[in-house]
Amino acid sequence: MNSNPSSSVREHRPVMLEAAVTMLVTDPQATYVDATYGRGGHARGILQRLGAGGRLIALDRDPEAAREAASVADQRFEFVHTRSSALAEVLDARSIRAIGGLLMDLGVSSPQLDDPARGFSLRLDGPLDMRMDPQRGQSVAQWLASADRAEVRRVVREYGDERFAASIAKAIVARQSAGRPVERTGELAEVVARAIPFKDRKDPNQHPATRTFQALRIFINQELEELALTLEASLARMAPAARLVVISFHSLEDRIVKRFIDLHAHPDRALGRVPLRAAQLPPARLRPLARLRPDADEIAANPRARSALMRVAERTGAPQAVT
Repeated sequence: MNSNPSSSVREHRPVMLEAAVTMLVTDPQATYVDATYGRGGHARGILQRLGAGGRLIALDRDPEAAREAASVADQRFEFVHTRSSALAEVLDARSIRAIGGLLMDLGVSSPQLDDPARGFSLRLDGPLDMRMDPQRGQSVAQWLASADRAEVRRVVREYGDERFAASIAKAIVARQSAGRPVERTGELAEVVARAIPFKDRKDPNQHPATRTFQALRIFINQELEELALTLEASLARMAPAARLVVISFHSLEDRIVKRFIDLHAHPDRALGRVPLRAAQLPPARLRPLARLRPDADEIAANPRARSALMRVAERTGAPQAVT
């Protein structure tokens, strides 16, 4: 996901680039999908591995990603400005029945975090937006303006694993009720910091609002729902021996990926105590291949890679029939 950065927005370094591309591309003549194009770093790595008959389709809902993708002059490449969960529709529109693999690099990119206008960063003051596509849906500020305390508490606790969710929700809603809506990232960071006692902060090096910002971003963009839908759609289109490569950055994402792979690698586990003979069990549809983390050199060069975890699985058998 490399970008052409301006002076205010730093270059995004694709995490585990070499490992991800090596794991993904096993047939240089196949069609691959980069479901989270970002700034194109992984996509360019994939294109370097493809042969003349290979093809790469990239998806992303961020309009900045669409602008960056327009600079890629390669007939084997096509960008579609859409959600990753629209995978089936995108492939159907191009009469593509099977793919050689799919890559997802989850979360936000450095240019998104480093651009105050996008509202993702708690360290750079800007409008409290956080939408991956600023042209669609509610911003975080708009949602907070109408959400009640119970809703805010649930989102912060469920998506941020924040133990002070109740105090944070109370502080946010109290400010809204007092006629001082939380409309900027700096305001939200300040409200959250005041709601968490200093003595109870586990990591003094982490901003106290980190979990709240993560929770609101994931919620407002439906990131976990998008991930689950994209995984299911990809499985139906993967050719035998095709690879699924997913890079996640926190436990909520990784839990979904891990459970998805486990479910389709061990279908007997989904049946629980149903008494079936081995011959009656549905066949495994995925085979786990790898669980990788960045090495020390990459983390030193790119601190944002420190929480990354990559899971790789391979499609077994034949793809599902596409109707």
